Amino acid sequence: MSGKELVRGATGRLRGHGVTALVGLVTVILYAVAWPTLHITHQVPSPVQPIVAALAAWPFVLVRANPALGWAISAVSALVIPRVFDLVPASGYTYPWQVVHIIVIMVLLLAVSLTAGPPTVVVAWISTVLLFLADTPGEDGRGWAVGLTAMVVFGLLVRWLVLSRRQLAAEEQTSELERARRAILEEKARIARDLHDVVAHHMSMVVVQAQSAEYRLTSLSDEAKAEFESIGSTAREALNEIRGLLGVLRSDAEAVERAPQPGVSQIEELLDGTRRTGISLSWNVAGDPTSLSELSGLTVYRILQESLANAARHRPGAHVTVELDYGTSVASLVVVNGPALIAVDAPSRPESSGGSGIGGMRERAAAVGGTVETRALDDGGFEVRASVPVVPLA
Repeated sequence: MSGKELVRGATGRLRGHGVTALVGLVTVILYAVAWPTLHITHQVPSPVQPIVAALAAWPFVLVRANPALGWAISAVSALVIPRVFDLVPASGYTYPWQVVHIIVIMVLLLAVSLTAGPPTVVVAWISTVLLFLADTPGEDGRGWAVGLTAMVVFGLLVRWLVLSRRQLAAEEQTSELERARRAILEEKARIARDLHDVVAHHMSMVVVQAQSAEYRLTSLSDEAKAEFESIGSTAREALNEIRGLLGVLRSDAEAVERAPQPGVSQIEELLDGTRRTGISLSWNVAGDPTSLSELSGLTVYRILQESLANAARHRPGAHVTVELDYGTSVASLVVVNGPALIAVDAPSRPESSGGSGIGGMRERAAAVGGTVETRALDDGGFEVRASVPVVPLA
């Protein structure tokens, strides 16, 4: 979660606590007004006055948490109080409820119109109008009915306006996300075009040259033909992977149908193909490869592929040994190559070449909960030691 989101969340919680405290304070004030003045307007025994005043004022505390329940309590008490307690004749007060009670029921009705469902709003509006028509003196009931209806309509209009603004903000956010997604897709398409122009084109030329070498060049030995065939096969495999990558880049990530990724079932083929390129390679594979998950198998394959490529690039002519053990919980891979036997302008350590091969291997292993350790050997060789869990760690 970002800092802005934390600040926004904290601000929202503080605002909510502030509103709750304000509602509680107003409720206490209304109760403090209703209780001392109740004996002026209604003939209520002193022991019962706190209860009747509470029925008039305390429903207001639900105006934010549950206005429909607060309105129901206030309406029922407004129906019962005039029929149980008479007005004080000498007071000149003619309404059946205290002013506090009238204020509370009106505010709760407005809150219901702002927050409750349509059926609840209709029931609360009709019930309140009928209550005022039945109990208010003279012609006042009609005026109250019109006023209460106008208040409910006002609440519904405000509610519609707020909902419209929220919907508009949500649509604007959706449009912004869609624009960002479109920009990402356009950038991916541009990268795909560049990769196609720079890499796929040249790889295609390598395949064509390797396949046509025996027809263009005379007096090729069988070994040379086999070498060109190996070069063409390797280049075709690389070209197929590049085409798969370009397909992903050109497509929507949510809809693309990805081609099957290589895994442990292709490791023997990878080792055989590497040996056919002329690299001195020996390997020993133990354990059950089917125990590895698809993701762990892909990780082992990619680490082995990068290790063999590094050995060929940085230690040309060196013998390479591969030890692969599919354990019950962890698959271990060790790739060791000796010193270079062919003079080449290459850095003493693969990671000092400026590439990202070893870093990529470590990232792949870490993504599934594994590790990759590398070290230069005293004889000038290099060792890669990887440990990958059979099932990726969450």
